[in-house]
Amino acid sequence: MMAITQQSSRTPARVWIGTFLIGAVLLALPFVLGMVGQGWIRILNFALLYVMLALGLNIVVGFAGLLDLGYIAFYAVGAYVWAMLASPHFGLHLPFWAVLPAAIGLAALFGILLGIPVLRLRGDYLAIVTLGFGEIIRIFMNNLDAPVNITNGPQGINRIDTFKIGEFAFGRAETLFGLRITGPEKYYFLLIALTLLIVFISIRLQNSRIGRAWEAVREDEIAAKAMGINTRNMKLLAFAMGATFGGVAGSLFASMQGFVSPESFSLTESISVLCMVVLGGMGHIPGVIVGAILLSIFPEFLRAVVVPFQQSVFGEVLVDPDAIRMLLFGFALVLVMIYRPEGLWPSATRKRELRAKKGAA
Repeated sequence: MMAITQQSSRTPARVWIGTFLIGAVLLALPFVLGMVGQGWIRILNFALLYVMLALGLNIVVGFAGLLDLGYIAFYAVGAYVWAMLASPHFGLHLPFWAVLPAAIGLAALFGILLGIPVLRLRGDYLAIVTLGFGEIIRIFMNNLDAPVNITNGPQGINRIDTFKIGEFAFGRAETLFGLRITGPEKYYFLLIALTLLIVFISIRLQNSRIGRAWEAVREDEIAAKAMGINTRNMKLLAFAMGATFGGVAGSLFASMQGFVSPESFSLTESISVLCMVVLGGMGHIPGVIVGAILLSIFPEFLRAVVVPFQQSVFGEVLVDPDAIRMLLFGFALVLVMIYRPEGLWPSATRKRELRAKKGAA
């Protein structure tokens, strides 16, 4: 008994030490990458945006078991809300505390609008309807420039305001406490803070009564309904909650880029985010984060390593990593589905379930 008590008392110390080390690495990472080049900090910022998107889609796909192929539509809604309310397009330059809640609220509304017609659909039919919803949003953004110019059509909206808190603008470099901090480094810390908030919300949702209800709907919807769970409301809540994370990511994307256009929200982006969730481990928050980071940074790593290697060996670039990016995604997914169908870092529950099904087969 004494040994067990001593072991349990040591566990919090290891947790605190690990948390401190991870925090120190996250704080120092942008300054270390800044020595290599600001481009890598931008890549890291986009990886954090993909982490937000993957965590949002994980609520729909991983927690509730609803296959969504049009999730990028909520990303587009958040980006265009920020672009229209904080740019010269309509002459509005509203502060972030007004624009960001508007983007979140409208994205959640679109999530509910998507959830209502698909309540009775499952499997392939659900995937087809959500795919169509994502394409409808993109086409609307591409054509809402006449007779009233709302989205500026395929030309997109530019000169978008950066994220500002008072006079502190995240889009420009300045010197703080004798240390020069660039715009990408400022955005990195903002994105880290919001990503940690989204991770905290996801963990609390997963361990809550709502999370258990989503899990019941995912495992057996008929049994969940028989146990008294309102499956309709649970599905709508999953779509709305997942959409809010997409709206946050879209708003930050627009403010960071300063330009949005419909080409940034294609079906390929939805497939990429879904690949991150499946590759990392559906329903497992750490696994989803790892999948998002791997699939967002790996293409840039290939470009930085493979291109110079080919130039030094062959004198020219024979294979462009961008051209085979989706091929590599597909190849990675095939390998994962064969050897690790539960994902690279699955939850213990899902790992047990898949092994039990495999043993029964």
